[in-house]
Amino acid sequence: MIAKLFEECEGFQWDQGNSEKNWIRHKVTKNECEQVFFNKPFVAADDSKHSRTENRWYVLGRTDSIRLLFVVFTIREKMIRVISARDMNKNEKRAYHEQIEKDSKSQK
Repeated sequence: MIAKLFEECEGFQWDQGNSEKNWIRHKVTKNECEQVFFNKPFVAADDSKHSRTENRWYVLGRTDSIRLLFVVFTIREKMIRVISARDMNKNEKRAYHEQIEKDSKSQK
């Protein structure tokens, strides 16, 4: 289902407050957030426990400089809208690497 969401997206929509917040709190740029969606492999999942008024998802992925990020986003009118972004924590890194390894084994 998540793969289908990305296929229908046409770009990114940025809220001034969120992009500044990501930079101030976590030193993550808008460009880095966008790179995560284009650099394979990445892991995406539903973030239902933090979704109250709209569907939210998160992605674990890497930037062009191999920075590992956790990005929370929603989709509005076929546009990806980043809500927050930060470096992955230890558990997220482990989950990311385990899923990537699992996926690579299943493709063989």
